[in-house]
Amino acid sequence: MALYSSHVGSPKKKYIRNAIIFTILLLFALATVFPIYFMVISSFGDPVEAGAVTYSILPSKFTFASFKFFFDYSEHSYRWILNSLIVAGSITISNVLFASMAGFAFSKLRFKGRGVLFAILLVSMMIPYQVTQVPLYVMIVNMFELQNTYTALIVPGIVTVYNIFLAKQFMSSIPMEVLESAKIEGCNQFQIYTRIILPLSKTVLAVMAILTFMDSWNTFFWPLLVTNSMEMQTIQVGLKNFRFANTTFISPMMAGATISALPMFILFFSLQKYFLEGVTVGAVKG
Repeated sequence: MALYSSHVGSPKKKYIRNAIIFTILLLFALATVFPIYFMVISSFGDPVEAGAVTYSILPSKFTFASFKFFFDYSEHSYRWILNSLIVAGSITISNVLFASMAGFAFSKLRFKGRGVLFAILLVSMMIPYQVTQVPLYVMIVNMFELQNTYTALIVPGIVTVYNIFLAKQFMSSIPMEVLESAKIEGCNQFQIYTRIILPLSKTVLAVMAILTFMDSWNTFFWPLLVTNSMEMQTIQVGLKNFRFANTTFISPMMAGATISALPMFILFFSLQKYFLEGVTVGAVKG
């Protein structure tokens, strides 16, 4: 009887456990989605000052006036979006290219000092991002006088150690027999890289491109440091122009934030499978 009762009670316990887990995950999901929901809803409000804004969870009015205000406020609104596309696109392309080259070299080529150099790169990953900003700013602005240029916005992020590490870990799983067969067929190192390594590494390169583009598009602090004119600002920095000394235009700012978030929404919903693969792609043993 005891054995029978334990079997009868187990489905009920499992149901309760699953219900608790579902409730917790639902609360976390709501807490994550609510700021996005509030941003989108607020963007459809009237373009009035912060003191006149009425906040509510449910929208009382839908109007595109704030979006029009965002683009009409400054002649540089379109330029902010273009700057963000140029900077994020350039950094993404350069990272995919150079990180894949470095990953191929560290994983498949044998050269003196390879282990020491890779160890130095790994150590540099432990240095906080904020620590490097002051010397990097001095070098870019004072030494090379590149302030307010695309070069200053792009060059510091041209390749990251994390992407090199990601490419190296993935490429280490490619069998050496494949490369040896290519050498027997007469392929040189460049042909092996372009015809074998890159096609076999599409997954990690896609993950790298997505994560790099998202990070570059959403960066605020560095573009704020190296730009001193509205013409060269990215959209993330441009949004601060809707905040004045005495007031803030909340709805136009939210409209700009919604526009700036659209590429992230498109990336996530169209390429979400690569995000899931990206969780484990760096865990491949070399």
